[in-house]
Amino acid sequence: MRHLTAADIKNFERIYRLNLVNGLPGFKPANLVGTAAPDGATNLAVFSSALHLGSDPALLGIVTRPTTVPRHTYQNLKSSGCYTLNHVPMALATQAHYTSADFGPEISEFEECGFTAVYRDDFPAPYVAESALSIGLRLREELAIHNGTVLLVGTVEHVYLREEGLRDDGTLDLAALGTACISGLDGYHEVLPPVRFGYARPGQPPVAQ
Repeated sequence: MRHLTAADIKNFERIYRLNLVNGLPGFKPANLVGTAAPDGATNLAVFSSALHLGSDPALLGIVTRPTTVPRHTYQNLKSSGCYTLNHVPMALATQAHYTSADFGPEISEFEECGFTAVYRDDFPAPYVAESALSIGLRLREELAIHNGTVLLVGTVEHVYLREEGLRDDGTLDLAALGTACISGLDGYHEVLPPVRFGYARPGQPPVAQ
């Protein structure tokens, strides 16, 4: 087994280091973050950093890169206080990854990358019409991280999903929804049906359901 130290990682060539460290967490969620500027211009960006922070109230977080250069997603959601998380359909992974290109603020990634912006229930941020599961969030707080990144904590206000994606026990069938996941910086993967074990209890070894 190969052993890499912190010193090894620091000394790697930059792109090699980016590829390696981004892959260390394993598979990550693939989401398109939808926002709108004060003038109505829409923005769409792929994120793999979404995480669950709590269920009561329902809180989700995303991590943004350092804001030392203009970050349209960050600027838009700060101005409106709202944003959307939209699962990436595996069938549209090419278009989703294209949103990571450095488009200018005058260009809408929705239009440039082949997605449809849709507004629902008077929420000020655009959803992705092609997504099988979309979430409307309101910014609750932001937490600065020492390396310049920012954890944005959002309260879930709306969830829209296709019926086949919601099981009777409240769990989600991501395979039925066609949701993609991400490895590293640019690897998109199809989600397979899971092996489920239910709630684990001491003295009761889990059994696959």
